[in-house]
Amino acid sequence: MARTKQPPISTEDRSIVGALLRDLRKAAGYRSVDAAAAEDAAPSSRQTIYAYERGGLTPSLIQFLDLVEFYVLRAPHRDGAKPDEDLRAQGIAAVSRALVLPLYHVAAAQDLIARMQPRMRRKP
Repeated sequence: MARTKQPPISTEDRSIVGALLRDLRKAAGYRSVDAAAAEDAAPSSRQTIYAYERGGLTPSLIQFLDLVEFYVLRAPHRDGAKPDEDLRAQGIAAVSRALVLPLYHVAAAQDLIARMQPRMRRKP
């Protein structure tokens, strides 16, 4: 059986994901992609992070989550980072926003789950 061809990722979704990652990197105290990518724990290369932030590439959901976790939990740059509570809140907001984008199909999956729910039988 042939795979269904996926629609192209919209420019708007690419832009939103890039902005979420860029804003989170800066909130974590990294003024440049070079500084973030130089960390041993960085989950992506400098070129990949640049491409994500500029919308040239779009990370899979797991790649997006890895970068968010890196910025918020594993390697926030203490010099220049937002306070921990603010950084965590921004990370939560970034993940929440990404999950509703058509790009990651989470809303479509939830809709499918709702449609597949068994019908409730009434007791006679």
